Amino acid sequence: GKRVDYSGRSVIVVGPTLKLHQCGLPKLMALELFKPFIFSRLEAMGIATTIKAAKKEVESGTPVVWDILEEVIREHPVMLNRAPTLHRLGIQAFEPILIEGKAIQLHPLVCAAFNADFDGDQMAVHVPLSVEAQMEARTLMLASNNVLFPASGEPSIVPSQDVVLGLYYTTRDRINGKGEGLIFSDIGEVQRALDANEVELTAKIAVRITEYTKDKETGEFTPSTSLVDTTVGRALLSEILPKGLPFSNINKALKKKEISKLINVSFRKCGLKETVVFADKLLQNGFRLATKAGISIAIDDMLVPAEKHGIIDRSAKEVKEIEQQYVSGLVTSGERYNKVVDIWGKAGDEVSKVMMAKLSKQKVIDRHGKEVEQESFNSIYMMADSGARGSAAQIRQVAGMRGLMAKPDGSIIETPITANFREGLNVLEYFISTHGARKGLADTALKTANSGYLTRRLVDVTQDLVVIEQDCGTHGGYLMRAIVEGGEVIESLRDRILGRSAADDVLHPETQAVLLSAGQMFDEDNIEMLEAQGVDEVKVRTALTCETRFGICATCYGRDLGRGGLINIGEAVGVIAAQSIGEPGTQLTMRTFHIGGAASRAAIASSVEAKSNGSIGFNATMRYVTNSKNELVVISRSGEIVIHDEHGRERERHKVPYGAVLAVKADQQVKAGAILANWDPLTRPIITEFAGEAKFENVEEGLTVAKQVDEVTGLSTLVVIDPKRRGSAKVVRPQVKLVDAQGQEVKIPGTDHSVTIGFPIGALVQIRDGQDVGPGEVLARIPVEGQ
Repeated sequence: GKRVDYSGRSVIVVGPTLKLHQCGLPKLMALELFKPFIFSRLEAMGIATTIKAAKKEVESGTPVVWDILEEVIREHPVMLNRAPTLHRLGIQAFEPILIEGKAIQLHPLVCAAFNADFDGDQMAVHVPLSVEAQMEARTLMLASNNVLFPASGEPSIVPSQDVVLGLYYTTRDRINGKGEGLIFSDIGEVQRALDANEVELTAKIAVRITEYTKDKETGEFTPSTSLVDTTVGRALLSEILPKGLPFSNINKALKKKEISKLINVSFRKCGLKETVVFADKLLQNGFRLATKAGISIAIDDMLVPAEKHGIIDRSAKEVKEIEQQYVSGLVTSGERYNKVVDIWGKAGDEVSKVMMAKLSKQKVIDRHGKEVEQESFNSIYMMADSGARGSAAQIRQVAGMRGLMAKPDGSIIETPITANFREGLNVLEYFISTHGARKGLADTALKTANSGYLTRRLVDVTQDLVVIEQDCGTHGGYLMRAIVEGGEVIESLRDRILGRSAADDVLHPETQAVLLSAGQMFDEDNIEMLEAQGVDEVKVRTALTCETRFGICATCYGRDLGRGGLINIGEAVGVIAAQSIGEPGTQLTMRTFHIGGAASRAAIASSVEAKSNGSIGFNATMRYVTNSKNELVVISRSGEIVIHDEHGRERERHKVPYGAVLAVKADQQVKAGAILANWDPLTRPIITEFAGEAKFENVEEGLTVAKQVDEVTGLSTLVVIDPKRRGSAKVVRPQVKLVDAQGQEVKIPGTDHSVTIGFPIGALVQIRDGQDVGPGEVLARIPVEGQ
C-alpha cells in the first residue's frame, strides 16, 4: 500500500441521526483534508494575499476559516474505506457533515457492507480532488446508490440487531392483549388510543387502512381502503410504507429475513430513492421501538428443560451398552468411538429440540377464559427468533447442554459437556471447553490469511474479463431446472435463472405458446408467470457459452446484481466474480471463533424416508437380493429409489448405498414419512449375491491377514493387512470362493467365471472358512472412520 495525500483515518462511532448518504467528519480532520481548497478560497475572497498568509490564517483558527470550510465541504463527497476491503462495497462515498469530537460518524445501515462494528474499528477517509473524481464518487460510489450486494443482489442496507429486535417486537401479536378486538377508523385513532394507554402495541385489532396501487402506464396512484385484521404495532408501522407497497408486506412478524425481503420488494416496486428513505425510516423506528420494548435478559429467561436429565441418563445407558459390546468383542475400538460420538450428538440435538419447544411456547388465558398456547415472549427466544442476535445453537449452550467439543486437531472428544452455562461447568468440563475455544481463536488468525490469498489469485485470473458488447448472438445455452437431492429442493428454478436471459423461446408446456422470446431477461414478474404456467426447465444464456471473442457480452451475463438492471458495457465482471467468492471465504473463517469450538457434526444419515405420497420405482442400475430373514439387500453401488405421483411425474429421488435394507418393493404405494430403506452408516459391508460354502484363498495369518487382539477384551478378529506390511514379493489378494454341495465352484450365471469375492485392506472378516452362507449375507465389514 502507498501513502495517499488528502487522506486520514480515525475510529468510527455510530451516527444514528445521519441520512444514508451522509457521514460525520471531525472538524479538525476536515480542516486538514481540505486545506488547499481553503487556501484558494481565502485568496479568492481577498482575506489572505499569499499562501503563507492563508496558512497563518488557518492556523490561528479565526471564525471565517470555519465558514469557508462549511462552504468548501458542501456538495463535495468523501470516500470512506474500511480494511480489509473484500468487495467493492468496502469503499463508499458519503457527504461529510462537520461534527465536534475526533471520531468519524458512520450510518448504521452501511455497517453490513463494510462489515464494520463499533468496538474500536478504524476507517480511512479519502478526498476526491478533481471535478470528474467528485462526479464519479457521487454517481457511482455514493452509499445511497449501492443498496444491493453485487454478489447476490440481496439488499445490503438491511437493519440488524437492535433495529430488528425493535421491529420484530412491534409486529408480534399477543393473545388477550390490552384492547384486543377494538375496531378503529384510521391510523391516527390507533395512535391516540396508544398514547392514552387504551391499547398495547401487540394487541390484535381491526383498522381501516388505505393502500395505493400504482398504474403501470401512467404511474399514478389509486387509493383503496379496507378493514384489516392486524395489530397496533403493524398498523402504526404501515405509515412509513412507500406508496405502492401493499400492507400485507408488513402484516406479519418481521424477522430479519422478512425485513430483507421487504426492502428487496420495495426496491423492485418503488425504486431506489423511495427504498433508501424507507430503510432510513425503518431504522429510526427500530431503534425507538427497541428502547420502548424494554427487552432485557435475566437468568430466569434461560429455561432448562426438565426432560434434559432423562435424555442424558438414557444416552449414558446406551453408551454403557456399546462399551459392553466392545468388551465382549462385538465392535472394534474405532466403531465404539464412532457410535459413542453419534449417540451424544443425537442426545445434544434432542435436548436442544425440547429446550426450543419449551422456550418458544407459553400458555396464556384468552379473552374467553380458556387456556391457549401462543408464541413465547421470552427475551432470549425473541432475540434468536427475530434474527437479532444468537441462534438455536448458542441458546443450546446456555440452557440445553454444551455438547461435544473438538480437540485442536479436529477430532471430537467423546465425553460431552452435559452441563450448560446456566447451570455452570465443573472443572473438567471447563478444561475441555477451553480446549475448543482456544482452537477457534487460533484458526481464525491462521485461516484469514489463506482466504485473502485466494481472493488475490482469483482476481489475478479474472481481472481482464470485461463486458465488451451488447449481444454476441449465440443460440447456445444451458438447460436449467431446480436442483433436487433426496426429495429436497436445494436450489429452486427461480434462484437459478433470476436475472439471466433466455437462450430460446420459452414455450408453454401444454399449448406450446411462446411465453418469453429468446434474449428476454427473466425478472421477478416473468419468473412468477413461468411458475404459474408450470414451466419446470428453461434454456438460459450463460457466460460458458458466450461467443464474444475477448470478454463477454451483456446478454449472456444478464443482470447486474448490484444495480438491478441489465449489465452495462465496460463493467469489470471478472473482478466482481472474484470478490464475490473471496469475500464470504474470509467471513467463514471467523465462524469457528463465534461458535467457540463446539463440535458441530451432523448426525450421519442412516435411512431415507419419503417426503411425498406416490408409487415406488427403482432406477435401471438398482440390484438387490433376498437374504435369509426375507429382507431385500441392495447389492448395487448406484441404486436409486424414485417416487412418482399419480400422473407418473417424478417427485423425488433418493440414493441408496450398497448393503442397505429396502423397506419397500417396486410399484408399492407409499405415504409421506414412510421409511424407504435403512443401513448402518458407520460400516461398509461386503455382501455375497450367491449361496454356497465359503472357501478361503490366500487368507494366511501374518501374510495377508493379521489377528487383531483387542487389549481390553482379549478377543481376536481377522483384519486384512496392507501388502506393504507383508514383505512378500508377489502381491496376493485374500478372497473367498463359493462351493456348492457337490464340491464344484459356484459360477456366475451365464458365464464360466467362478464367484470370487475379494477382501479389501482394513476389512474385518465376519465368517469362518467352510461356513455355509446364503445370498445377502455379510462376509466382511469395513469400519468407516469418523471425521
